[in-house]
Amino acid sequence: MSIVVINSLTVPAEMRETLEQRFANRAGQVSGSDGFEWFELLRPLEGTDSYLVYTKWRSAEDFQAWMASQSFAQGHAQAAGERPAGQGPAASGSTIWQFEVLQEEGPKA
Repeated sequence: MSIVVINSLTVPAEMRETLEQRFANRAGQVSGSDGFEWFELLRPLEGTDSYLVYTKWRSAEDFQAWMASQSFAQGHAQAAGERPAGQGPAASGSTIWQFEVLQEEGPKA
């Protein structure tokens, strides 16, 4: 059964462009991972300063394997303080939610 992982990132207004550019620069890094099914970066329109990073995986084990991968480590290097001075994390907070997919529906053909 597929799982969905949503990372809710609190992003101050002055860091929005930085966050979006960082995701754009690493586009495609996760898509080659075994068990990867979908990715979306959702920008808030109003009422919140939280971006949502939505990923869908074939299984929880596939998600965990990606988190333990070198690709994940490289994409999240700023969290480990590996960026030059002044280029730290764009988000000031993060909350991760995981869900099992119980039902899906797409457009009718």
